[in-house]
This record gives sequence, structure tokens and C-alpha cells, in this order.
Amino acid sequence: MNTSIQPNITSIEIVYEDDVLLAVNKPNNYLIHHSNYARNIEEVTLLEQLQQQLGFPLYPVHRLDRKTSGIILLLKDKAFIPQFQALFTNNTIHKTYYAIVRGFSSETGKVDAPVKNDDTGVYKEALTNYKTICSIELDIPVTPYEKSRYSLIKLMPETGRMHQLRKHMNKINHPIVGDYKYGDRFHNRMFETQFNCMYLFLHAHQIIFTHPLTHQEMCLTAGFPLDWLLIFNVFNWNINENR
Repeated sequence: MNTSIQPNITSIEIVYEDDVLLAVNKPNNYLIHHSNYARNIEEVTLLEQLQQQLGFPLYPVHRLDRKTSGIILLLKDKAFIPQFQALFTNNTIHKTYYAIVRGFSSETGKVDAPVKNDDTGVYKEALTNYKTICSIELDIPVTPYEKSRYSLIKLMPETGRMHQLRKHMNKINHPIVGDYKYGDRFHNRMFETQFNCMYLFLHAHQIIFTHPLTHQEMCLTAGFPLDWLLIFNVFNWNINENR
């Protein structure tokens, strides 16, 4: 399975724009920019795509994993990066993700476990809160069981470590579907063959913060990719974002 295939995107969705800030809905399998960490990946990056689309360079405020879709903040002028990055270092920005995971997850919970940086080997404290929104049992066998179970969960991380959500869900035995590094290959393969879904089911859905320059309260939301909408329809899952 080649998981490096980018979706066929003609333009990146702009969620919000002002004189300084741009928020976009990043598709799956888009690097933010070229880096030493992703030195062997030769693809059009999000920044390259946006510069071609908009005609000017942009500067990322924070990270979003290549395989994760959803909301990301970018700046038109890198001089303002410190003010926006302070939102993250001061923990005054609130992010909400959704994930589809293997099994029936508990109604609510938290994962408080250090996460190791894969490059440096250094462990850092990490905390993820979660809430189960929907669950389903399918009459589709997945090794070693005759049926398969899945849950849609809302994730509210209090820290931002690399691959934190993917590692934390795997740690509590509810790996994210479509995760080829930390997940369950049998369930990943089932979603490929049954639903033609090949991407990671982790989506950065919402971000809430106070704009450092205008002092406006911001609540920005990124809609779900097509794979998600397909699964919501097949599983008959109705998503109430206030839950």
C-alpha cells in the first residue's frame, strides 16, 4: 500500500483570512513544508500549493502532521510569528480533533503519558482528553474477529507533541483507522477494500483563540474530508459538534 499518494486537490480551502492571518483546511497527505524530517518525500507542499494558488508566501504558526487533515494557521508576514506562537507556548489556544478508532472506546477519558520524539528520543509530558461521540459494530470480519467495531471520538489535547494523538490512541488500544505507523493493519486494510478509504482518519476540526493583533475571539472550523462524509453516511453517524 502506497500511503504517500496525495488527494486530487485543485485548490486549498480558505477558512479565514485577514490582513495578517490565513487559516486553511489542509487535505490529508500534505506536508506543510519541506524539512529534514521529511527529506525523502518529494511532493508539492501545502505552502507551495498555496503560493501558486494565492501568489504570495505564507509562514506556518504551528505544525500539523502530514497525514492529518484540518485547520492550520498561517501568516502573511513572518514578523508576527512570535505573537501567534505565544498562543501555543502559553497554552491559550484550544484545539479539537476528531478520529475514527478501532473498538468501542469509553464514554470519556484521558491519556496522560509521555510521548517520545522519534528524532531525538527525548520523552515529554503529554495529555489528551477524549469523548466518544458514536460507535458501531459491523458484520465485517477483521482478523481475528468475526465482526468489527469502531468509534468516533472527539480529542482535546492539552499538549502538542509530535504524533501525540496517534500514539495516545494506540496506547489505550484504540488505534486510529488509516494509521500505518501506529495502527492496526487489518482494520486499515478493511477500510481500503470495503470503503476505498486510504487516508488517516484524524482531522483537526476546530481551533479557538484570541487574535493577538485584533483581540477578537476566534473560533475557526474546518469541514470534514470526503472520506469522512462517506463513512458518516455508511455508518449512519449524525455529528452534533456541540456534543
